[in-house]
Amino acid sequence: MKSFFAALVCVGCLGNLAAADFRFNGNGKFKIVQVTDSHIKADSEHSQSTIAMLNQVLDAEQPDLVFFTGDVVTGKPYKAGLDMILAPVISRKIPWALVFGNHDAEQDLTYEQLSELVQNSPLNVGDMKKVKNVSGWGNYTLEIKDKTGKKTAFVLYAMDSHQYSTQKPVVDGYGWIHFDQVKWYQNKSERYTKANAGIPLPALAFFHIPLLEYRAVYLEKGHQITGVQQEKVCSPEINSGLFTAMLEKGDVMGTFVGHDHVNDYIFNYHGIALAYGRWSGSKTTYGDLKNGVRVIELTEGAKSFDTWVRLNDEVVIDKVKFPDDFPLPEKKK
Repeated sequence: MKSFFAALVCVGCLGNLAAADFRFNGNGKFKIVQVTDSHIKADSEHSQSTIAMLNQVLDAEQPDLVFFTGDVVTGKPYKAGLDMILAPVISRKIPWALVFGNHDAEQDLTYEQLSELVQNSPLNVGDMKKVKNVSGWGNYTLEIKDKTGKKTAFVLYAMDSHQYSTQKPVVDGYGWIHFDQVKWYQNKSERYTKANAGIPLPALAFFHIPLLEYRAVYLEKGHQITGVQQEKVCSPEINSGLFTAMLEKGDVMGTFVGHDHVNDYIFNYHGIALAYGRWSGSKTTYGDLKNGVRVIELTEGAKSFDTWVRLNDEVVIDKVKFPDDFPLPEKKK
């Protein structure tokens, strides 16, 4: 493992690791593998292709953290599916975190039961407990220390993007990140900035359903994208203000989502990367893209990141640096 923390994990230490002390390694790097929409069904032979892919990419990338961005298991029993997808990660002693998608709670467990299961699973570093006065399950932060381990250098935000609209029939479609969650993010961001002498700490955010702003790739002209956009963005039909909050706080460099299986693009929207992970599932769901993962590599002290997609045949595609490779569209005069 590349991080100091991962190097400390031992076979006899496979309990919950919510207080994990992540830090940048000696080369100033920290690597995340994003797995999204794995749609595991423990009794399906098709799901074995996801497990085979995951074994390949973890050996190739040796990440410091695996982040599952929702719709992890879509078959009963949920626990059997979760054990199946976690096996390649736990066997390599890699810490992992998770946010729920819109299908995770449609199986045989409630959100409360799911959260307890995830919370107590080996090598989980996410805090899935309910936050008082904050909507959803699994709103938390992960801190990455500098290479000395003395100072927080980077923040990862995890947020529950929920399932479906709670305002039907007035508003149809998918759910959204609620105002109280936006406020939770703002409060967290302000504390981190204050502790860092008033300078916003670089950060990324992970959730399942894309923001309404992801639609800009086809509603506005001039956006340069890397990756594929093969379906309409299935975002909520309303905008609850998270993107604006992130823009104003000046810390989040990019958001990473799933949900749309044949979109894996990344683009620069007003200085923030809006990115999809690569669909990691099998042919039990729609789409004809090869399954894979998105890899994100952070550099200590840099407000930038490198990212690429690694496929199940060990091919690496769409390697870019943000924001260097993504000039903003020219402003109209």
